[in-house]
Amino acid sequence: MTRETFEELVAEALDRIPPELTRLMDNVAVFVEDEPPADDPELLGLYEGTPLTERGEWYAGVLPDRITIYRGPTLRMCESREDVVAETEITVVHEIAHHFGIDDARLHALGYG
Repeated sequence: MTRETFEELVAEALDRIPPELTRLMDNVAVFVEDEPPADDPELLGLYEGTPLTERGEWYAGVLPDRITIYRGPTLRMCESREDVVAETEITVVHEIAHHFGIDDARLHALGYG
């Protein structure tokens, strides 16, 4: 799957997030990279930033939070295009949930592990 096609899948997954949630997202940017850091080669996505639940009066003038979705490991773990679509959506939701302050334990319980 080309990078362009994968980026379209990420955009489609973002479009499926309910508008009432996307309106609440603040100061966050989503990126697609081919590969994760070398020390975690199977990482599908990464949230870097300060979750909304931890922001206070001090939160001003900071760089946007960053959500990165990794193409390489997603393609390697999936057997079909349908698998890639499903896994990409799960990963996007998982990383956005971190932006909202939801931790991995809760995400696993909800099926977004």
